[in-house]
Formats: sequence, C-alpha cells, structure tokens
Amino acid sequence: MGLTREQMDAKIDEHFGFEIADDVEGVLATLAEDVEHDIVGWPTGPVHGREATRNFYEALFGDLSEGSVKPLRRLYGENFMVDDSMWSGRAPGRPFGIEGRNRPLSFRLLHVVEFSESGDIARENVWIDLAAILQQLQEA
Repeated sequence: MGLTREQMDAKIDEHFGFEIADDVEGVLATLAEDVEHDIVGWPTGPVHGREATRNFYEALFGDLSEGSVKPLRRLYGENFMVDDSMWSGRAPGRPFGIEGRNRPLSFRLLHVVEFSESGDIARENVWIDLAAILQQLQEA
C-alpha cells in the first residue's frame, strides 16, 4: 500500500523543518538508511547512505541561514512527490561557491522525492535555480 499525500507532505515538511533549524541529525533521521541523495551539480555527484549526506548538510547550514521554505506546487505519485518550493533567507557563507556576505537570498528548488514503504525519504533529487543565486550574489 502506498503512502498518502498527507503522509508524504508530513515527511517532507518535517525534513524542511530540520533544514530550517540547521539540525543535521534531524535531517538525517528523515532519510532512509540507504538513501540516494543527489543535488544536481554538487561536486560529489549523488551519494548513498545517511552518513554520506552529512557533509552536504553541514556545508549548507554554514552557507545559508534564517531560511524558510514555501511550497509553490506539489505533484504526487505512488510513493513519490515533486515539490516546487521557494527558499528565502540569508547567505552568510559561500553558497554554491559564491561569496554571500550575509546578503538576503531567495531561489526556487525542485525536489523529486521517493519514499520507502516505511515512509522515510529513500531518494532525494534536487535542482536549484543557480541563475537566481548568481544574479543576487554576484558583484555589480
């Protein structure tokens, strides 16, 4: 039996909540033990397993702060969802290699998330609007 939309929403919202709180352990707890984590364009490429994702989140939480995620549209299938969201916050570090200097930042994210039968995130595939980040953080 597949997960309901409500169950998928609850898990991804929990995941985003831990991200907003910069809680690495919380984020990792929302992932399946053997998760495939793929941030498109990230230098490591896709990684597998909770511990292999840790470095990404530790770097992310140093680069971005005061974040919020606003879902714009969600589409659902059997044990998967597509989440189109807007991230807004500040860039105190070097998000995606660009000097943030604590400036405000907002950009869209597209997640394709597959869930295990137990409801954990089994695969997280993320596309980031890098053009928007570049436009906001590059020097004039």
